[in-house]
Amino acid sequence: MTRALSLALPHGLAVHDHRSFQGRPLAFAGFVSVPATLRKTSHCKTHFKHSREIRMQMGGEDDESVRQMKEMAAAKKRWEALVRQGKVVALSTKEAGYAVQLSNKALLDVRPSVEHKKAWVKGSTWIPLFDVDDKVDVGTLSRKMSNFLMGGWWSGAPTLVYQTDFIGKVEETFPKDADLIVACQKGLRSLAACEQLYNAGYRKLFWIQGGLESAEDGDFEREGPQPFKFAAIGGVSEFLGWTDQQRAAAAKEGWGYRFIFSARLVGLFLLADALFIGVQQAGSFLQDLRAPH
Repeated sequence: MTRALSLALPHGLAVHDHRSFQGRPLAFAGFVSVPATLRKTSHCKTHFKHSREIRMQMGGEDDESVRQMKEMAAAKKRWEALVRQGKVVALSTKEAGYAVQLSNKALLDVRPSVEHKKAWVKGSTWIPLFDVDDKVDVGTLSRKMSNFLMGGWWSGAPTLVYQTDFIGKVEETFPKDADLIVACQKGLRSLAACEQLYNAGYRKLFWIQGGLESAEDGDFEREGPQPFKFAAIGGVSEFLGWTDQQRAAAAKEGWGYRFIFSARLVGLFLLADALFIGVQQAGSFLQDLRAPH
């Protein structure tokens, strides 16, 4: 039988068992550097000098992408098996909220710092599985540049790196027999964390299906400057209000909310137009200086 949290949930709210698990798209946001068991991507540090080297590198990247896809598919099967076999119990945000608020169950937040600082569950413990890669070396700069060019400028997704001391920090905080409700933003990294925790000997693991992003008002006692749904957005898309989360909020808030982002878009066009005119004027001025008198 599937484990259940040792608390009485209100009528009509039963803890999900493995049969309620629905396969969700499993994809990390941004670029991450991880160990072999969780590897997402890596980047070649070779400097290109000839077209032949470029073609060889492009072929290598294709092979790397295929390998990454296979590793992600294998990881997805492992993680789904944890829930299917009852080793990890799936909870909705409402069920997890009752467990935290009524029974003081521990909630382990494994999100990176850029998401956690925007919104977190009151009383939760924050130990990131991945966090922002702040190293300054050739490999890190290469990954950051690739991340930026491949959509990071639009989404604001940072380059992340696996925290090798994750299990050690959890063991310092929680005994192996503790009930742990593990959460992240969308539900992927928390399931990866559950695999790490299970392998480390934790046997009372609960996973928030859909992540904190799926939480509705009242599910948790929230702290932080933004709603949970906005914790992972950023970049140009957030500035212009073009994320799914902001469009959903605009549908509820009305034109007042939309006006702010419409004004930003108009301002962006005006700034681009001013820069274009400025470049033209500067070009004309330089031509006049070079012209013989």
